[in-house]
Amino acid sequence: MFWDFQWTFEVLPDLLRGLGVTIQVTVVGYLIALILGLLIAIVRRIPIFGSVLHAVMEFIRTTPLIIQLVFVFLLAPSTVSGLTVGIIVIGVHYSAYTAEVYRSGIEGVAKGQWEAARALSLPGRRTWGAIVLPQAIRKVIPALGNYLIAMFKDTPLLLAIGVTELLTEAQRVGSASFRIVEAYTAVGLLFLLVSVPSAILIRRLERRYAAV
Repeated sequence: MFWDFQWTFEVLPDLLRGLGVTIQVTVVGYLIALILGLLIAIVRRIPIFGSVLHAVMEFIRTTPLIIQLVFVFLLAPSTVSGLTVGIIVIGVHYSAYTAEVYRSGIEGVAKGQWEAARALSLPGRRTWGAIVLPQAIRKVIPALGNYLIAMFKDTPLLLAIGVTELLTEAQRVGSASFRIVEAYTAVGLLFLLVSVPSAILIRRLERRYAAV
């Protein structure tokens, strides 16, 4: 038979376990990218750090993620798992992109808002926390959401460092039973099952915040 439904249902728990790892990498890595990207965007406004951080971020953006994964994995201590390396590297990699998104949002805050904060003698922490960031982040939520989907689709690259995520699990069970078509098709369907609802949510966010 071209398609073995019984085999597909038998290996589905294995594939779902791999999907769980994929989602874990995506969620934790995305949180790292959001937090680190915001810190980078703020620190880059300090002249003494701006040019150095810009160079580092450009290096990260212009080198392949898979090379970064393998390089860090080979240099990491043996006690650090491939999963940990994968989460950290993918989070730092995407922080280089989220930092640019935050930067555009911060620069989009009207100059008068900054001047009003200075006129009221507001401390820097309150200026950023109560005036600048609420406006900047609100404007860039849809763009940040797009990187969540991009990160989810990049998780199969963790195969290079031995992380058993969804694609690796499919490759294992498919090769063992010579049912590659079923295994890879199931992977595609599971990816769609997660990414399509995420894309719909992001589109709704775009419509909601388009006029902000």
